[in-house]
Amino acid sequence: MTNLPAYVLVTPARNEAEFLELTIQSVIAQTVLPLKWVIVSDGSTDGTDEIVNKYAADYPWIELIRMPERRERHFAGKVYAFNAGYDRVKDLGCEAVGCLDGDISFDQDYFAFLLGKMVEDPKLGLVGTRFRDPHNYTYDYRFVSIEHVTGCCQVFRRACYEDIGGYTPAKGGAIDRIVNISARMKGWKTRTFTEKFYLHHREMGTAEQGIVKVRFRDGAKDYAVGSHPLWEVFRSVYQMTQRPFVIGGMALLAGYMWQTVRGIERPVSRELVKFNRREQLQRMKLFFTGRTLKSNA
Repeated sequence: MTNLPAYVLVTPARNEAEFLELTIQSVIAQTVLPLKWVIVSDGSTDGTDEIVNKYAADYPWIELIRMPERRERHFAGKVYAFNAGYDRVKDLGCEAVGCLDGDISFDQDYFAFLLGKMVEDPKLGLVGTRFRDPHNYTYDYRFVSIEHVTGCCQVFRRACYEDIGGYTPAKGGAIDRIVNISARMKGWKTRTFTEKFYLHHREMGTAEQGIVKVRFRDGAKDYAVGSHPLWEVFRSVYQMTQRPFVIGGMALLAGYMWQTVRGIERPVSRELVKFNRREQLQRMKLFFTGRTLKSNA
């Protein structure tokens, strides 16, 4: 096997007891193990800590960090938890760092596959794979570029992660989108490899939320990263053809428009908004001309 870069993993986990053991079992079965895996319990109250400690007793490269409980559930909390974990591993000499949710599972050579792709292309700064959820749903990559790496499992080349300054603690979400766009804006390649997939055992975005509310919040996230209005209409029309039919797409557009009308300040720079809109218009042009978007050089 080609020498692969050393890697570490950080998992922000808030009340993940239902599926966390599936994730742990997937990691300890990997053909290439991480130097360290820090699981950060973000105020969990459901037995998450006990599950981690059980495995940490047998696998010394697994470590639990406990964050204090907080009343408010928001996406910035995931960033704070990740940062706490990253602080424990950043001095280990790793070349790659993965952010891994606590409700997914994957095959035994999952990380070896992703690390191998980084070896093949030194410009790859952020990599991942497609996913399947409990309904066997996955993104339609005509509408979601393979350059977007979903937030449940993102593996960074460490130089890329540091170049973009890590995750942005945006309370309203879109933290995975921001790092994707930021990496490409800095000249790195980002890529989802569709040959493999991970199983996301909780339906995407449904923790403590209904699906229509999820779509509304997705629209708000699109606003947060500065999505072009034409792109949002295009995306909303497509979403109307997906479950829940019609109302899902309407909720998506409503979330975007509500943030627009309120004039909410975006958590990203004008430079990133401009870059994102340019990419979206290019993808629309290529879609309507029947061509495909090439990976950024």
